[in-house]
Amino acid sequence: MHTGGVTVRDRLALALDRPDLDEAARLYRGLSEHVGVAKVGLELWAAAGPATVNAFTDLGAEVFLDLKLHDIPTTVGRAATVLGRTGARYVNFHVAGGPAMLRAAVEGLDTGAKEAGLPAPTALGVTVLTSEPDAPDDLLRERVASALEAGCGGLVCGAPDLALIRPLAPGATLVVPGTRPSWAATNDQGRVATPAEALAAGADLLVVGRAVTAAPDPRAALRDYVASIT
Repeated sequence: MHTGGVTVRDRLALALDRPDLDEAARLYRGLSEHVGVAKVGLELWAAAGPATVNAFTDLGAEVFLDLKLHDIPTTVGRAATVLGRTGARYVNFHVAGGPAMLRAAVEGLDTGAKEAGLPAPTALGVTVLTSEPDAPDDLLRERVASALEAGCGGLVCGAPDLALIRPLAPGATLVVPGTRPSWAATNDQGRVATPAEALAAGADLLVVGRAVTAAPDPRAALRDYVASIT
């Protein structure tokens, strides 16, 4: 399916929560027909670090570094400068870290990318973790405004929050983790929706996680996942 020149594959990010880079690369390679973004979280980053980015870009993927940085502005800015040199497409930061931290993050990504002669990654502000069952509207509004004012190009939010956030951030890239097809368990996700519901509500990028990666047959599960939104 194509939407404005963007395919379903472009809108799916595979959560590669594995302790070994070779294992994660095999998983992505086997599913890459339907998934265009490789999401590298803390587990895989702790195992392999910056090598993860080259491993997946070599496989034709864009890379989402799901590291959720949250520290003092100087520390986050310096770390973001390093991450900006990697060639990642997206990097996320906790909006709870405050405007100064987020500005340091955005500036760091830009600086690192320029040093490496690369496009700057999109900074994504994490609003509220999807494992948290409640997200007060006032808190969401405050965090969206803080992220946008700091220059973040996108936000990470739960699917139930899209109705509030999309009108507040019409030009932002909205990334939604925790989507679950009707046949999948919710696991530890507190605020979920089906992939089709999330896309209809304004999501740009869906994170495909354990509903597929922990399935007995991940390829079959991913085919079913894609079929649910096409």
